[in-house]
Amino acid sequence: MLQINSLMDVKKCLMSYGVIKPLLLIALSFFLVTLCNSSEIQPSNISTEHAPRISIPCRVVQHVMGEACVPNSPKRVIVLSHRGLLSHALTLGVKPIGSNANTLEDFKGNYLREQSYLGEKIEGIQQVGLPDNPNLEKILLLKPDLILAWESLKSLHPLLSQIAPTVVIPDDTPDWKAQFNFVAEVLGKEAVAQQAWEQYYQRIKELKVALGNRYRNCTISVASTAPGNNYTLVKNSFVGSILDEVGLQRPTAQNVVVPSGGIYHISEERLDMLDGDFLFLLYTHDYGEMETYQRLKKKPIWKQLKAVHNNQVFLVDFWKWIWSDPSAANAVIDDLYKYLVNSP
Repeated sequence: MLQINSLMDVKKCLMSYGVIKPLLLIALSFFLVTLCNSSEIQPSNISTEHAPRISIPCRVVQHVMGEACVPNSPKRVIVLSHRGLLSHALTLGVKPIGSNANTLEDFKGNYLREQSYLGEKIEGIQQVGLPDNPNLEKILLLKPDLILAWESLKSLHPLLSQIAPTVVIPDDTPDWKAQFNFVAEVLGKEAVAQQAWEQYYQRIKELKVALGNRYRNCTISVASTAPGNNYTLVKNSFVGSILDEVGLQRPTAQNVVVPSGGIYHISEERLDMLDGDFLFLLYTHDYGEMETYQRLKKKPIWKQLKAVHNNQVFLVDFWKWIWSDPSAANAVIDDLYKYLVNSP
């Protein structure tokens, strides 16, 4: 893939492809310089050298890389993350024009698999590179008026911010609710976020009523048998916070708070850390969890687990249980209804 290390490289590359003409290159250069020094945002959809210069009202947003003047009503949003931010935007009623995916070959299939609860909402979103290597040429040609990017891409902020106002969002915060609210603030969708939270807490309330006291003395384990990395998700993980709000108890080993929200690289000798009265086992179709699970099922130590012995192991979609936003939370709640309320 072509490597672009500066805005000059972007211009040279575009000229080599015959995308723009000399006069438009001059106009683009003037636009980018003006964007970096003006308190107002100039539109990024100038297509000819005769396009009028229109000032767009904006508001200053503080973020981890400083501040950005964000359009009051962004229309052409690009999100640079292979998880989370795309779901945040769609949950808030904002359909990005572009996002980056895990594979170049199958953008649509990738998101339909990894964010299956979003369904057809992803139709029409353009692919703009890989999670750790977004394609600046494609981003420039899409003419965004706002870019949202995870902090892992902060080194690209100087270049991205010359294309459009760019807000960098921490991707390691354990507080998924605060993160979602910040994205809502950036997009000017606080009212939509409030509606999403009202629905979420109403569903939590209804689930607590449906569960009653039947699991009062039971523990709920959440774990994965990823190849070479058995792990559990603990109290301060995304799903851990949902279980806590519902009032479901966790096994002692998982009823803890750790910075990463999980305990990783658990050896087969310590598989007891995965145990509980009920075990929700996260899996994907492509990363080997099922193969590891089938292998572990043959081991005596696996058969000694309480949840295994009582046939209370439930396979659930990994992506739904880790995405950390209200839409994913609703998918988790659906699974809790399926396995703890509606099952025999």
